[in-house]
Amino acid sequence: MMMTISPMQVAPVTLQGPSLRLEPLSLAHVDALSTIGLVPELWRWVPSQVRTAADMRAYVESALKDQASGLALPFALVLAGPDQASGPVVGSSRFGNISLRDRRLEIGWTWVAPAWQRSCVNTEAKTLLLTHAFETLGAHRVELKTDFLNDKSRAAIARIGATQEGIFRRHIVTDTGRVRDTVYFSIIDSEWPAVKVRLQELQR
Repeated sequence: MMMTISPMQVAPVTLQGPSLRLEPLSLAHVDALSTIGLVPELWRWVPSQVRTAADMRAYVESALKDQASGLALPFALVLAGPDQASGPVVGSSRFGNISLRDRRLEIGWTWVAPAWQRSCVNTEAKTLLLTHAFETLGAHRVELKTDFLNDKSRAAIARIGATQEGIFRRHIVTDTGRVRDTVYFSIIDSEWPAVKVRLQELQR
């Protein structure tokens, strides 16, 4: 008898943390993202570069196209506590490469404006996204990946308890022409409770 498979149900949602809100990304965020996000260092390790306001609009439009296709769920990162109606936009992140049937998705495309780096923003965003993935969507597996040369990102992903699975050699040709090796990490559902504790400790 063929087993009945229950796919994930993924839909736009707002995720609220102690000091950060993840809002569904829209074209209304383009101006704010352009104000904070046209910094070359932010895109150093990203295959596609965002240098102008037009690039940022195209970046958001591409994310929304992937959302319409069921492949992504992008967010704007907004600095705001539970009692704040709104706050400054400080970056973006998303669920991507979503496989509903396999209950698998990736967390990535994350960038935080320089003024809010080395703050609670990135850790709180990862906590909100992982909590939603495992505890609401019922994901079996969450993937994270980064450039092999990006030591800072690799260390940050490993620090939360993700498992490095391997290196995809000569994986992506970037806009600069460099051929990137990509490091793959994952967290699976049975590991989530321990990862959640580590994230809570990092936010104390």
